[in-house]
Amino acid sequence: MTGYLFMIAGVLILFFFMIVFGPSFHPVRWGGKLLVRLLIGVFLLFLLNVVGESFSLHIPINLATVSVSGLLGLPGIAALILIKYTTGV
Repeated sequence: MTGYLFMIAGVLILFFFMIVFGPSFHPVRWGGKLLVRLLIGVFLLFLLNVVGESFSLHIPINLATVSVSGLLGLPGIAALILIKYTTGV
């Protein structure tokens, strides 16, 4: 329960800084870009799992795979597929 309170407080502090300093506040801009990239990673993994279902390919969607696919893009997806097939995990 206290974890949620800390998260809510952190979001409120970020909104406060955004209002006071504007969108040029660098940590907020950096965090926004990171969040967008992670959301793109989730979307790419979801599409891969939908399309890969016919090829019996499934990459789990967790923080590690989302980070790799979101930050590296298509080369990250290719790396995850290569790791899946070479290690057999």
